Amino acid sequence: MIRASVRFRNGTGEAIRRGFDIAVALIVGLLGLLVALPCWLGLLRSGEAIVGLPRYGRGGQRFVEYRFRAVPGRWGRYLRALGLDRWPMLWNLLKGDLTLVGPRAVAPDDRLLTERLAARRFSDRPGLVCLWWVRRRANIAYESELESDLEYVESRGWWSNWGIAFRAAVSACWGLSTRTEADRINVLGVSVANRTMRQALDSIETWSGRKEPRQVCFVNADCANWAARHATYRACVNQADMTLADGIGLKLAGRLLGTHFIENVNGTDLFPRLCAQLQRTQRSLFLLGARPGVAQAVADWIDVHFPGVRIAGVRHGYFEPEVADEVVRTIRASRADIVLVALGAPRQDLWIREHLHEMGCSVAIGVGGLFDYYSGRVRRAPRWVRELCLEWLFRFSQEPSRLWRRYWIGNGVFLVRVLAQRFLGWYQHDSRQDSCELDVRGKVKP
Repeated sequence: MIRASVRFRNGTGEAIRRGFDIAVALIVGLLGLLVALPCWLGLLRSGEAIVGLPRYGRGGQRFVEYRFRAVPGRWGRYLRALGLDRWPMLWNLLKGDLTLVGPRAVAPDDRLLTERLAARRFSDRPGLVCLWWVRRRANIAYESELESDLEYVESRGWWSNWGIAFRAAVSACWGLSTRTEADRINVLGVSVANRTMRQALDSIETWSGRKEPRQVCFVNADCANWAARHATYRACVNQADMTLADGIGLKLAGRLLGTHFIENVNGTDLFPRLCAQLQRTQRSLFLLGARPGVAQAVADWIDVHFPGVRIAGVRHGYFEPEVADEVVRTIRASRADIVLVALGAPRQDLWIREHLHEMGCSVAIGVGGLFDYYSGRVRRAPRWVRELCLEWLFRFSQEPSRLWRRYWIGNGVFLVRVLAQRFLGWYQHDSRQDSCELDVRGKVKP
């Protein structure tokens, strides 16, 4: 038993929670007798089917967690991806070692036990599912597991548990990837770097102190569609120093192509973490793009939330190509280390590529509609919607007349193209694609 400061929950709410745990264990356990047990026993054929693993639970009490023994081979990987190896844990749920939703039960040799705040996670029973598990399946587990557990412990309640359980049920449909994680993944001819949020930020921090300018792009399903049709844009994102996977479309593409993107590294989630990094490193930031007044509103947001960040300058994105040189001179005179360009794809990436060596910055990043979110002009989907991988649907609901073609037609076209890449070998090389060219405004040249 480890020592922990524990405040046990009691009363009617805890009794209802316990009763619900028992009901779930009995109902799902009986159903599992018809599915999980025959599958596992049939694959094992001999030897012990169930193993006991030591774990720490509420108050640091040690207990034995039951699971099916690992089955070798492809079918074993598929069954584990579906979570069927966890079926014997329903006995732990019935006994009261576990609850349906809670922090993950940790092993005696788990590194989480050595972290300073780890004892706080033992104020509740561990769960069959946890908040971090849900976020990991949605590719948005940017915080550490301990941070997610502490977030749950601080905000736990009847309704939040119901919400996590529902999101876990939806997330389970994704399964966990049984594929390897390649360093780079080709999606419709675009070589996408398979990075975590932390790795992306580390690269930006390293580059921000160097003289050689670097370009960072984010590619979502719509960008991939553009790249599949236009060689100029495809070459632009392929020549960028880091091209990152943005959105559920790329996650689906990875699955269909037999590989796995580690995280959804999108600009909107990267931005506050980048600001925290800039506050620490004292690097400066220039904001270019969006409607008049929006970039300044983002600068005001930064001043409130990250007062140590140096804003080198702001400029709206409603300018004609004829004044591009003036905009570039303004950026160069600001001596900004990092420039965020929010002109929309593909225009922003083509514009950065054309002016990268003239701006005098270390890193230029195309960030799409990021400014609209942090200026307050557009509301972003709540975290629970993102955990369900439905941020695109929330975004569509805000501007259906503008986004219906992109989401309802474009996403379908994207998935068809990915399937063609997987089974017909298309989009493996740029030479197989159309050679339409785009100008810096993202328009097809006549």
